[in-house]
Amino acid sequence: MSQQNRKFSQADENEEAPEFVEKVVHINRCAKVVKGGRRFSFSALVVVGNQKGEVGVGYGKAKEVPECIRKGTEQAKKNLVTIKLRGDTIPHHVMGQADGGKVLLRPASDGTGVIAGGGCRAVLESVGIKNILSKSLGSNNHLAMVNATMDALLQLRSNEEIQNIRFGEVAAEV
Repeated sequence: MSQQNRKFSQADENEEAPEFVEKVVHINRCAKVVKGGRRFSFSALVVVGNQKGEVGVGYGKAKEVPECIRKGTEQAKKNLVTIKLRGDTIPHHVMGQADGGKVLLRPASDGTGVIAGGGCRAVLESVGIKNILSKSLGSNNHLAMVNATMDALLQLRSNEEIQNIRFGEVAAEV
C-alpha cells in the first residue's frame, strides 16, 4: 500500500466517530529482564465517551505506546454503556466499588463543576457530567478507580424507575 493510500484510510477511520472524546488515564511501562537486557512493553487505560451519556473503558497492551493506546480505544468503543443523567448531573448519590477501590458520587448544583480526581474525573467528563461531587475511598489504583466509577454510574436509576421499584407499576399510572 502506498503512503498516499494509507493517509486516506487513516482519515476515513477518524471520520467514523468524531463525536467521541478519548482520554488516556494512565500509561504503564513494564520491563521483562532477558539475557541481553530489558524488554519493555506498555499498557494504557483509556476512557472514551460522547459527552451525552455514553462512556466506555478499555485497557490496551503493546510493545509501543501509540499501539497500546489504539488498542485501548478500540476496546473502550466496544464496551460503551449508556448512563442515566438528570440534566448535567446525576439523579441521586451512589457508591461504586471495584476491587479495592470505592467511589462516592453525589449530585451537585449548577456552577459546582466536576470535583473529582484522576481516573474518576476522566470518566465523569467523558459521560458529559458538568456538576458533581466525588470522593475516592480505598485503593488509589487507576484501574480500580475507573472501574469503581463505572460501577457507580451503572447503578444510577431515573425517578420513574425508582418509583416502579418501590410502588410497582401502579405509581406509573397515577
